[in-house]
Amino acid sequence: MGDEVDQPRKIKLVRDLPDKLFRGVASAGGVTVLLIMLLVGTFLALKAAPALHQAGFSFFTTQAWNPDGRHFGVAALLVGTVLIALVAVTIAVPLSTATALYITEYAPGRMKTILIGVIDLMAAIPSVVYGLWGFFFLQSRLAPVAAWIAQHFGWIPIFKVKGVDGHQPISSLTLFTSSTLIAGLVVGMMITPVITSIMREVFSQVPVGEREAALGLGGTKAGVIRTVVLPFGKGGMIGGTMLGLGRALGETIAVYMIISPVFTIQPHILQSGAISVSSLIALQFAESNSFGLSALMAAGLTLFLITLLINFAASSVVARSRSGASS
Repeated sequence: MGDEVDQPRKIKLVRDLPDKLFRGVASAGGVTVLLIMLLVGTFLALKAAPALHQAGFSFFTTQAWNPDGRHFGVAALLVGTVLIALVAVTIAVPLSTATALYITEYAPGRMKTILIGVIDLMAAIPSVVYGLWGFFFLQSRLAPVAAWIAQHFGWIPIFKVKGVDGHQPISSLTLFTSSTLIAGLVVGMMITPVITSIMREVFSQVPVGEREAALGLGGTKAGVIRTVVLPFGKGGMIGGTMLGLGRALGETIAVYMIISPVFTIQPHILQSGAISVSSLIALQFAESNSFGLSALMAAGLTLFLITLLINFAASSVVARSRSGASS
């Protein structure tokens, strides 16, 4: 007996049939999603290979888009896509944060239910409806505001408009239509419901004990939001913002209906003329020859890779700041 050595008892995990079925379905779903993404990337890479081989590295530095003349690139497309997405996120994130905080912290019961339903309804509206709203309603009303900004703040590079002098009256408001600002504002309204829903879910999961502890120490409602709710929901806020940014980068129809395509780098968000990768594909897909389609696939592959990089970066940030980790 004295020579025996104690050994840890082995525990055998026995799964019943429902558990095995659920595990198999969940695993199959995860593998299927990864497989679909891999197939999409492979398809785009194969279709884009002729254009990328022809253009070489100049594909990423050329502003013009003329596949028939073998002179094309995504420099202007990427700048336009990023600017529209940044305008959209700049508008959507503060609005979404304020709306989510109002619903979870201030809205009475019936008002909360109504607001949640309205936000979910906004998320279900087709993008073409947002595009029509932006083209027929928003554009004419925002042009005078853009003109005022250009006159008074044109010394800031992004607000500068060619042909506009702060000391002279503006001859025509057409300089301010079909701009990056209008397209970004429409896309911002489209991604606001998505970001708001994610933030609202995260804010509603703040532990009641932490709220009561902050209030018991004499904190105000604003203090509780600043010291408890926002730190707890930081990961969800970042995730929601990145999800909205991913949709803003790939938005097609609404941007296509509003912008006036220009194939040069146009950093002035108030000035007429803009372009994005997705709107270019929608604009030229039907009339392109085989090589033109390959060039469009190369542009789509570039956008696909950029979106993946943004999502991977967001996942890394969220993993380091899980909701509640610092609260």
